[in-house]
Amino acid sequence: MKNKLLIISLLLFVCISVTAKPKVLIFSKTAGYHHASIAVGIPAIIKLGQENNFDVDTTTDATKFSYDNLKQYAAVIFLSTTGDVLNDAQQGEFEKYIKAGGGFVGVHAATDTEYGWQWYGNLVGAYFKSHPAQQLATLHVVDRNFIATKSLPAEWKRFDEWYNFKWIAPGLHVLITIDEKSYTGGANGDDHPMSWYHEYDGGRAFYTELGHTDESYADPLYLGHLLGGIKYAIGKKL
Repeated sequence: MKNKLLIISLLLFVCISVTAKPKVLIFSKTAGYHHASIAVGIPAIIKLGQENNFDVDTTTDATKFSYDNLKQYAAVIFLSTTGDVLNDAQQGEFEKYIKAGGGFVGVHAATDTEYGWQWYGNLVGAYFKSHPAQQLATLHVVDRNFIATKSLPAEWKRFDEWYNFKWIAPGLHVLITIDEKSYTGGANGDDHPMSWYHEYDGGRAFYTELGHTDESYADPLYLGHLLGGIKYAIGKKL
């Protein structure tokens, strides 16, 4: 009888483990410029979760950044955060989460965040410097084998707000670059990355510069790109 109960318990555990959905946290606190597209980005990501079997929580509350709270999430999405959004203790808790194997997704202004916290800079991969007026530009998808870019065209013409970076981390796996000859105001030269991923300090990090405009969050190509980055951060690499 005890053996039967043990077998049943193990089967229930396996079933729960297999069917449990991963969960992500959208963090959209701003201490600088507040992007209007956050308001459309949040429901768009929630919808991606509903369609792709992951749950989504949202917050602007930095006190949620304790390891005990964060460990329930497969990934944390910084959706156009700006400025100094976490205090020293919260930063330490987030570092602990990433070091334990957590995932990170940075969207657009995530690179305009936490300039004084170099660990975060290394995680997100770059720091924002400036941007010209929003305009049409040509993107080159330099790696179309990755989950976040495999459905994109090799050359992608797109209207958005294009960041120049004052610092870019070494060792990033670049997915998309922008052709500075196709628009006015680029300042990073021929090797101007727009999206990348890398493993960092025990965790997984994906960043896309795209996503300033409201229209981004109704664009199937962009949403597929963002979804792929979320899946990578969750732990699905293929």
